[in-house]
Amino acid sequence: MGTGPEQALFARYTARLRPPLRVIELPDGRGSPSEIKRREGDALLAAIPDGALAIALDAGGSEPDSLALATRLIAWRDSGRILCFVIGGAEGFDGRILARADFVFSLGKLTWPHMLVRVMLAEQLYRAQSIASGHPYHRAGRPVPGG
Repeated sequence: MGTGPEQALFARYTARLRPPLRVIELPDGRGSPSEIKRREGDALLAAIPDGALAIALDAGGSEPDSLALATRLIAWRDSGRILCFVIGGAEGFDGRILARADFVFSLGKLTWPHMLVRVMLAEQLYRAQSIASGHPYHRAGRPVPGG
C-alpha cells in the first residue's frame, strides 16, 4: 500500500471503523487497456468472497449524499453479508465487475488517484457509521451553498 500522506489519512479513518477495513491490493495490470481490464476483472472477481455484498465505486454509479450512504450502510450491515468495496484500476472496470456488483456508486464525476479514493471511501464509511450511531462528527445542519 505504500507510505505517505494518503496512507496516513487512510490509516487514520480505518482505525476508527468497526469492523476495520481489510484491503486486498492487486498488482497493476499490463498490456492493452482491454487486456488490463480483463485481467483485473478476473483478479477482482476471484478476490470477492462468495456471498459477499459487492459495492463497486464507479463514475457511472449513483451519487448518494452522506445521509443516504449511512442509510445504505445500515441496511448492508444488517444483511449479514460481508461487505466488499471494489475500486477499479486506471482503465476502469471490466463489465463483469459491474454486473456482479450489488450496488454501484460514485464519489463524484471527477477522476481521483487510487489512493485518494481509498481515503475518501474510508472517511465516508466513518462518517456513515458516525451518522448511524448519532455521533456529532457529521454536521448535517451546515448551510448548503446556494440554499
